[in-house]
Amino acid sequence: MGSLISFLIIFTLSVLITKIASQALIHTGLSKEVAQFQARSAFTGVGFTTNEAETIVNHPVRRKIVMSLMLIGNVGIISAMASLILTFVSTNLESQQNVLRLAIILGGLSILYFLAKSQWIEKRIARLIDTALKKFTNLDIKDYVELLNLNGEYEITVINTRSSSWMKDKKLKDCNLREEGINIIGIRRKSGNYIGTPHGDTKITEGDQLILYGRKNSLQNLEKRKQDIAGQHEHEKAKKEQNKKRSLQDKKDKQSQS
Repeated sequence: MGSLISFLIIFTLSVLITKIASQALIHTGLSKEVAQFQARSAFTGVGFTTNEAETIVNHPVRRKIVMSLMLIGNVGIISAMASLILTFVSTNLESQQNVLRLAIILGGLSILYFLAKSQWIEKRIARLIDTALKKFTNLDIKDYVELLNLNGEYEITVINTRSSSWMKDKKLKDCNLREEGINIIGIRRKSGNYIGTPHGDTKITEGDQLILYGRKNSLQNLEKRKQDIAGQHEHEKAKKEQNKKRSLQDKKDKQSQS
């Protein structure tokens, strides 16, 4: 029974460690989904794609987090497997006892799974982890998801400029993206060069990756927009919709101030 308890404890600690690492990676600027994926990948040792590996290797803080995860993961997985094997390897155990132990393992893992998926528990664990990271580490703790309202109607996305894209061969000032409620954070050229906070005279070319911030619907509309008359109509329509939203927001602000 001791090995069975050890297995469940090791598994619980593994879940907690990956959550701590995920939260730490989020504070380095990664999205929640990417941070969770990379933390679990590092802990289990399955690896990343080339682009994802570069985002880790080229960032000193992320590199330290992932290296620690790899070390802890190897020890944890081996220990868990050893405990699991010891749970069943015994000549004195009857088949009914093995079934009971298997049921306990499955029941324990099921409970841990549902606890890990609980949004209520997730929020509270995240707060505790944030407090601990602020107190015991020198990480620059900023919740970019909360700051940019990425849990709401806003998001940061990457749009690839294709040959038929509405923005291709246009200058930023001619696109009037701000009038649609969209802000361009940066441009990664096909050559690999990166332009942060580009100015209005920056020209968008085919193959550019545009990092944009705005409402999800607006960004999706922009990504689908073609370089034709219909595309220009979509642009004008988006500007009118943004003006309506801006007017409504101004009214709400005035009401809240009065």
